Amino acid sequence: MAKAGAAAASELRELTAEELVLRLKEAKEELFNLRFQMATGQLDNNRRLRAVRSDIARIYTVMRERELGLSVSPDDAENEEGAA
Repeated sequence: MAKAGAAAASELRELTAEELVLRLKEAKEELFNLRFQMATGQLDNNRRLRAVRSDIARIYTVMRERELGLSVSPDDAENEEGAA
């Protein structure tokens, strides 16, 4: 279901917090560039706008899950294994 450029939620859950922030920054930059291309009439694939927005939403969802304690980041999982 996920395309090559799209990030699956399960794939995002395996990333550390720093990697998620980096992915979010990259996705926002791409969205900005796509919107700029749309405004100047240079955008060929309108569907990419929606895909990037969905990726951003997925990243925010994973970050919020960790905030609420619904999922554990890989960093925390390693710390728990070492303490046990």
